Amino acid sequence: QVQLVESGGGLVQPGGSLRLSCAAGGRFFGINAMGWYRQGPGKERELVARITSGGSTNYADSRKGRFTISRDNAKKAAYLQMNSLKPEDTAVYYCNAEVVLTAGYIREFWGKGTLVTVSS
Repeated sequence: QVQLVESGGGLVQPGGSLRLSCAAGGRFFGINAMGWYRQGPGKERELVARITSGGSTNYADSRKGRFTISRDNAKKAAYLQMNSLKPEDTAVYYCNAEVVLTAGYIREFWGKGTLVTVSS
């Protein structure tokens, strides 16, 4: 019923920038929030940034200032602008959405992930 499609990952040099996109497809009532998580090699999945449909944001402390999350409610999409990238940012980045399937019924969905590699 709900599909999250990420795009924008790839190879970038240290200090470079990248913009990730996530689009939600399918039939549902609405989206309360969308976010980005990442999982580096040998590490647990962690929060990068999250944004509600009203524009309230939440960032992991170590990434606040370099990363910016935004959204386009009309397009049912969220974006992650990543600047001053470091090798430790290398990870698979996953889109997450808190979706209102029907009135009063909320469920989280995950995208399949997009790989970001920061290397010279």
